[in-house]
Amino acid sequence: MNYRLIAPCYFGTESTAAFEVRRLGAEDVQVTDGRIAFSGPASLIAEANLNLRCAERVLLLLKTYTATTFDELFDGVYSVPWEELIPANAQFPVKGSSLSSTLSSVPACQSIVKKAVVERLKKGHRVNLLPEDGPLYKLRFSLRKNQVELMLDTTGDGLHKRGYRRNATGAPIKETLAAAIADLGRVRRDSLVCDPFCGSGTMVIEAAQKAMNIAPGLRRRFAAERYSFCPPALWAAAREKALSEIRRDAAFEGRGWDIDPAAVELARQNAKLAGVGERCVFAQADVADFAPPAEAIVLTNPPYGERLGDLDEAARLAGVLGKRLAAHPVSGTYVITADADFEAHFGKKAVRRRKLYNGMIPCQVYMYFPPRPLKQG
Repeated sequence: MNYRLIAPCYFGTESTAAFEVRRLGAEDVQVTDGRIAFSGPASLIAEANLNLRCAERVLLLLKTYTATTFDELFDGVYSVPWEELIPANAQFPVKGSSLSSTLSSVPACQSIVKKAVVERLKKGHRVNLLPEDGPLYKLRFSLRKNQVELMLDTTGDGLHKRGYRRNATGAPIKETLAAAIADLGRVRRDSLVCDPFCGSGTMVIEAAQKAMNIAPGLRRRFAAERYSFCPPALWAAAREKALSEIRRDAAFEGRGWDIDPAAVELARQNAKLAGVGERCVFAQADVADFAPPAEAIVLTNPPYGERLGDLDEAARLAGVLGKRLAAHPVSGTYVITADADFEAHFGKKAVRRRKLYNGMIPCQVYMYFPPRPLKQG
């Protein structure tokens, strides 16, 4: 049986997420703003959760239909055979959203969806009471221009929670976003990646996992591991496959620096938990002393005044970074920041820019690299 799945992702990371989905063998891949839709067997639910680096979660799409009244909303929900998916004792909280739709009240829609699922489960399981004291099944609905999508969350905690970052510094970048930047930076198995503002190490660690092909979900569990249509053997096979595909012979090297010694120690711990501790070196240093080798790829998320420090200090640090990289040219520099004047502060126009979001903060990735050699015809 094939399932229709949806993987939400940050705006600006769709192309990377779509490539990852296709690489897993997904069918009928459709890319729209902030999400990838695709189809495949139950095994793909496990493989997507384990392997997707840039997506935020994997949702199982159960039904799509039109609803402009609460009766229509109720009837559509009730028509789904929930008893085949959810046991009688399950907890099933409902979350949703509504945009440009007649049914604009999200709380009211949540109540209707919940009621319809309750009635269907009572009938399907032939019970009068649903204790909701068992396993957790998170239900989601989306209303867009009166089109309803009903979904079951197969992930649980968001996919950015890899399981290696026990703590973080004050303004961490999400792991999924760091992975997207590593992709933009064309990190390969033999790359040298440097980050002069490493914080808790996320940028370097995600680059290392990408280079070594370590599946980001190997160190955590997922909601669908409790679902009857995703049996344990399926997850065991997906994990075994992911483990067999790790490139332990990769020549990758990661180096990170931060002025805060506590951040450096945290980065070391996180790298060890992520399985890349032997490939990543972190040390305390000021960006004024940054002198990366010529072959390095610089991936960094410098302070930019939105959450840490102030704007003047962020501008000064960008200037220092620009001068250090002018003195020590590298093979590529990729800086994510919300500073709209970053190029002026850095001292150089970017070769390319990519708009991304870090949480709710609109950012740009400023890319600097030498001209790519033309392919010989």
